[in-house]
Amino acid sequence: QVQLVESGGGLVQAGGSLRLSCAASGRTFSDYTMGWLRQPPGKEREFVAAISRYGSTTHYTASVKGRFTISRDNAKNTVYLQMNSLKPEDTAVYYCASQSRGLILNRPSEYDYWGQGTQVTVSS
Repeated sequence: QVQLVESGGGLVQAGGSLRLSCAASGRTFSDYTMGWLRQPPGKEREFVAAISRYGSTTHYTASVKGRFTISRDNAKNTVYLQMNSLKPEDTAVYYCASQSRGLILNRPSEYDYWGQGTQVTVSS
């Protein structure tokens, strides 16, 4: 069982920044592709970003490219999402998730384990 705990959410003004962190349990963190996904209020869960097992490649949904950066530190069993130039439409519950396959990265159903979520609210 993989356990994931997100932190770093909060309320910021448009144009501001936040860094989300996700701490993972276990001893084989590097075996997993990691992703950040989000669920805006009243909408379905959507993919945001993913990073390969050793951090060599990243993938982002178009709306966050150039603004968000996903990274990981396998020695600390932690994945991060640096969010800059935040917009009100970024408001959502953000989830850290992992998958063991690493082939289909932008589909929420591919992720096996999920954190509890952290709220990000961007005011205008």
